Amino acid sequence: MGHIDLTAGNVTYAPIPEEWARKYIGARGLGVRYALEAGPTVDALGPQNVLCFMNGPLTGTEASMSGRLALVTKSPLTGTVTDSHMGGWSAARLRWAGFDGLVFGGASDKPVYAFVHDGTVELRDASDLWGKGIHETIAVMKERHGADDLSVMAIGQAGENKVRFAAWLNENDRAAGRGGTGAVAGAKGLKAVVVKAARAMPRAANRDGWKTAHANGLAKIMDEANVTSPRKGGLSVYGTNVLMNITNTIGALGARNSQETHFDNAELLSGEYVNDHYLIHDPTCHACPVACKKEVEVTEGPFKVKMESVEYEPAWSLGANCGNDDIASVAFMIDRANDWGYDAIEIGQALSTLMEATQREYVPAGEGCNWGDKDRMIEIARMVTFRIGIGDKLAEGIDAFAKSLGHPELAMTVKGQSTPAYDPRGMKGMGLGYATSNRGACHLRGYSPASELGLIGLKTDPLDWQGKGELLKILQDLHAFSDSLDLCKFSAFAEGADEYAEQYRLMVGLDAFDANDVLKTGERIYNLERYYNNLAGWGEGSDYLPTRFTDEPSTSKGSEGHVCELDKMLVEYYQVRGWESGVVPQEKLRELEIV
Repeated sequence: MGHIDLTAGNVTYAPIPEEWARKYIGARGLGVRYALEAGPTVDALGPQNVLCFMNGPLTGTEASMSGRLALVTKSPLTGTVTDSHMGGWSAARLRWAGFDGLVFGGASDKPVYAFVHDGTVELRDASDLWGKGIHETIAVMKERHGADDLSVMAIGQAGENKVRFAAWLNENDRAAGRGGTGAVAGAKGLKAVVVKAARAMPRAANRDGWKTAHANGLAKIMDEANVTSPRKGGLSVYGTNVLMNITNTIGALGARNSQETHFDNAELLSGEYVNDHYLIHDPTCHACPVACKKEVEVTEGPFKVKMESVEYEPAWSLGANCGNDDIASVAFMIDRANDWGYDAIEIGQALSTLMEATQREYVPAGEGCNWGDKDRMIEIARMVTFRIGIGDKLAEGIDAFAKSLGHPELAMTVKGQSTPAYDPRGMKGMGLGYATSNRGACHLRGYSPASELGLIGLKTDPLDWQGKGELLKILQDLHAFSDSLDLCKFSAFAEGADEYAEQYRLMVGLDAFDANDVLKTGERIYNLERYYNNLAGWGEGSDYLPTRFTDEPSTSKGSEGHVCELDKMLVEYYQVRGWESGVVPQEKLRELEIV
């Protein structure tokens, strides 16, 4: 591990404590443990907060879909602990350069970047890069250090200006989007982390056993029955945006700031439409046969752009959510978000909140934005980046913005973070997932759509609230473990606890570790996060949903008449978690060896 004190400008190296590695595995879990050490009550934008770049024990290995890295910190958007993951090749290169992780503390009095190579970390002057977008920053670094064997992770102007949902990007388009990790970097004066390393994949402790375990996992991913099947499964053919039409059909696609649960022109935003009109390439991440990334190019009209990629979430947030059916403009705005450096989900939600405020005349017409006004959307997004006019207010997060208007009901947020692209009235388990996520509203903590949309063998009715508490706990614990390995979330569409257990056991050389251990370890990590949040001030009553989802019935086909029965699901969920109204009791902390 590299420990970088940005205030003093020095670097120290220390092994991961063995007990921490045993309990929390790596990546997400281990990063939260380092964040806890810094203190849950620190100012997220202060020098005492830490920013952790964490690999897992499978990162950069032969394991399928193992090109992931977790950024862990206290979020300036939510005040919770947050972890945000990015794919591509940066994670693998960090491992090949000799590091399981980097922990940045303090704050530099001038812009710096970290240059990582040959088992060392050097802090270098980044004054000439401050003020540049991510794309230009990456181009400069390639020229400076040579493009071969190089990965660049950077923040843009949004991070420099401490926009509370600013992100880190690597390889131009792959984001650790959620939670404001880029704002933390901006407050620390950290512009980039640059890694120079040739391929040097770690070898498993049990090489012979590993070959079999790896082959078994790969076979599941390749199976034509699974959505991950290369060139055949929907995720591989159309990318994540294969979900647009599916979610819209069942009345679970929020439109116009979730005033509706269906968007008439969703087809024009879908992965199928992009595939037919704009797709030019299928790039992939380290050790991934799925290739869900879809590089697109718009060659005509006012929104010419070549970028990767039009993912489901931003296609929704900047599309249906804003009453916009022009996919070319969506691609252009995603590219701007990736260059300026902020969460493409959150910026779309900021725009839709402003649009509803404009609709209801809560803001002056000249300051607002009308539904589907693409040019004004781009202008407001720029104003957010540089904190100009009303953009300065939106940069503080839409929870704060809506409250400043005297209308907090406009903000589709949980714990300050915006809800993603699944309306809880048409997908009840997702509503519980948003409410109980430890990093604010999130679909990835326990991806219930995998079950509710029938993407895995365990199919459940999206409109049935019963049993969702137990289902969600299992999925949350499973994903907490896979995020700590660190494997792509999509591996769980094919692999499960058995495959994860075997690959982990044989990679690190344990005599025994099975599916039950996977879920127990995941439970420990999930409870560690909740413990952090409880100490940070998130106590009883902090698991909630916007009243739009619980009190305003859907009027759309597929979910018409439905609300999300959160209160009923929370009773079941807290019971299976062993929590007291969202608070982890001491006996549970002791049972899981957290304290």
